[in-house]
Amino acid sequence: MRRNAVLFVAVSLLSGLGGSAMALVCGIWILDLTGSTGLAALAGLCVYAPTLAGPWLGGLLDRVPRRPLVIGVNLALAAALLSLLAVRGPGEAWLIYAVSLAYGIGYVLVDAGETALLPAALPPARLADVNGWRSSAQEGVKLVAPLAGAGLYAWRGGHVVAVLAAVVPVIVAALYGALRLTRTVPAPPAARPAGVRDGLATLLARRTVRVPVALAAVSIAMSGFTTAALYDVVVTGLELPSTFLGVLAGAQGAGSLLAGLVVGRLVRRHGEIAVGAAGTVLFAAGCLGRCLPWWPGTVAASVVIGVGLPWTLVAAVTAVQTYTPQAMLGRVAGTANTAMFGPITLAIPLGSAAVAAGGRPPLVLAAVACLAAAVAAVRGGGREGVITASEAEARARA
Repeated sequence: MRRNAVLFVAVSLLSGLGGSAMALVCGIWILDLTGSTGLAALAGLCVYAPTLAGPWLGGLLDRVPRRPLVIGVNLALAAALLSLLAVRGPGEAWLIYAVSLAYGIGYVLVDAGETALLPAALPPARLADVNGWRSSAQEGVKLVAPLAGAGLYAWRGGHVVAVLAAVVPVIVAALYGALRLTRTVPAPPAARPAGVRDGLATLLARRTVRVPVALAAVSIAMSGFTTAALYDVVVTGLELPSTFLGVLAGAQGAGSLLAGLVVGRLVRRHGEIAVGAAGTVLFAAGCLGRCLPWWPGTVAASVVIGVGLPWTLVAAVTAVQTYTPQAMLGRVAGTANTAMFGPITLAIPLGSAAVAAGGRPPLVLAAVACLAAAVAAVRGGGREGVITASEAEARARA
């Protein structure tokens, strides 16, 4: 339904606006309060840490009505943001950490909730398209939201940013309430309560699900692994100012915008595994391109990476939505999120240590890992991931 598609894209746009702005502002706010860059960085850890609890948090979505839970999470997040009005000095910095943690928990629940709600609101043949549009909306917002949030913080302070950010989840909750769900979700049998092992087993049971999720996990982990390497390449290798990283971020965002507009058509035509593998190969090519001693090549490589990463993520999410039974979607979506985003918490410090050998070796290592994953994915798989719209419809009802 077109109406539901527009609502989901609007949700992604607004959520990305508030989340991206606050993610940066929380770190800046703590830095201003404490003067410690280490303490400021911990705010980001609070946001990402709950990803590791994805299987357990996702299980909640299979035990209770999904839409009311997602609406409730957004309203609770709005209340948490308003608590930042009490921050007056270093003694209240813990409130910022608490809100960052709430953001992290809310992200896991809402992301898994959206993954579970989409098949109940849209025809299976439209899932890949809408997932791609949502990705474009989120990436587009990332180009402006952090700068806007930082500018507003510098102008009026953190309290104003918190109040405006609190308005966003309230609007998002209203948009969720306006969805027209056309499919019901059967409750799990009372004699067999939802469990983490069930979600993991379902995720691993089908090749058309586990392979795209694995490809996304490798690509996302390698993006974290190469973060420090990119800094070294720009500052040491190319001898450019650190502000050039903003140019590369913009180039990657532009690639992601374009990627989201075409990925749905590619998934329908070639299947989730093929698109996920193609995205992984593009990411590997981008890593090698960033090794070039020529800044225009580094910019072009960032565009290529901006295309590749969303392709892997959209392919994985669409596979989970298409091939998972409705009653299991919460657990499987939460488990998939942990599999895809959890490894980055280890990959970032490993990449920081690996940069001791220089910026280019970690980039080459990441490219090799991604190419190996893509080759392993396509060997013997054929076109297993391609299904017709009618087949997808039947599986969605399963």
